[in-house]
Amino acid sequence: MTTMQNPAGGTPQVTAQTVPTIPAAVAAPPAIRRSEPYMRLQWNDSQTGAVGYLVVHTLRAGLATGGTRMRAGCTLTEVEDLARGMANKTATFDLPIGGAKGGIDFDPKDPRAVDVLQRFCEAMRPWLDAHWVTAEDLGVPQHLIDEVFEKLGLGQSYHAAIRRADDPAATLERVRNGLNAAVEGGFLLGDVIGGYGVAHACLAAAVSWGRPPAETTAAIQGVGTMGGAAAYYLHEAGMKVTTVADAAGTLHCAAGLDIPALLDLRDGYGEIDRTRLPEGIEQLPRNAVLSADVDILVPAAISYAITPDNSYDVRARVIVEAANAATTPEAEAMLAARGVPVLPDFVANAGAVAWAWWLLLGEVDDNPENSFDRLRTVMHSKVAQLLAVWTEEGVTPRETGHTWADGPAPVAGPVAIP
Repeated sequence: MTTMQNPAGGTPQVTAQTVPTIPAAVAAPPAIRRSEPYMRLQWNDSQTGAVGYLVVHTLRAGLATGGTRMRAGCTLTEVEDLARGMANKTATFDLPIGGAKGGIDFDPKDPRAVDVLQRFCEAMRPWLDAHWVTAEDLGVPQHLIDEVFEKLGLGQSYHAAIRRADDPAATLERVRNGLNAAVEGGFLLGDVIGGYGVAHACLAAAVSWGRPPAETTAAIQGVGTMGGAAAYYLHEAGMKVTTVADAAGTLHCAAGLDIPALLDLRDGYGEIDRTRLPEGIEQLPRNAVLSADVDILVPAAISYAITPDNSYDVRARVIVEAANAATTPEAEAMLAARGVPVLPDFVANAGAVAWAWWLLLGEVDDNPENSFDRLRTVMHSKVAQLLAVWTEEGVTPRETGHTWADGPAPVAGPVAIP
């Protein structure tokens, strides 16, 4: 067991369940699919009892990428699943790094949550300094994790990559400018790019059926960063979003919801103020969103939202995973048997991580249209291929996606960051 002194005075314990030597950023053999993670770490907060985890599923060129989430009930198994998904994302989108994930079992609404996050990051500092590039996830917005990194003297949550750049100061400026670039609707590019990718996964599915957006309906579970942006861009494209849900329940309007108006009513936790709802909106139980009579269902809230117990309630024609690990394997098999494909998270919601690395590598800049154009093109191509194989051969999109992730990877030499 390895311990690190907590600057606040306590001694949080970090238990290494697998502790290999951390390699330097030198040439390595091609990545291979792993059933077991490369490394697991557990952290115990002596001040609150919170438990945190870091799982590195694959490490390439000494780097792995994946967000940090916080929720009451977060488990090591959950973080392992998410790290595996990140490894699939980086491989599927030909990114030159491995996949990882951080998770903290603590309520993000607790007033002590920011301090818990800071102590977790301090405990994980050796990885965050040199090997783990993290970002926002459930319960941890990007601005908050960046504030913590600033307090720790690490600058920004992409620090482990930025420090390897030829010109770290210029790279940091490029990253900050990209994340904070203003886009239509009063949003920031870094906040909406992942949801934009999800929206175009949905639009690509409609294209595969030969259906225009105006004749396609969608339901979205979760209207936080990812789900809210997906809803916004589907609405902008003309698709009818009839149903959305947050922690307080489901909102439905058969004629289509006014998504921009609803998003303006969100609080900092992605929950819509029910006292200010427009007229004509029906309020339903929280899980009613899963049984909405729509073409596309977008689970964008929590992992394991669709299970064997509720999969038969799903009436949608396709599921697009905006949340990581939104569908359990058993539920996905049951849906496939009914002819309902699931576009997996490591394709549908990978726009955020792909874009972050395009930005780091200097392949896009702070011009939002460049980023939107590239992500839209890539997402439509990948979804079209997944659904073509499903339609023609009956192979699930996840199975096809795994063949991409498992394919020969380039030799993971040093990552060149300008």
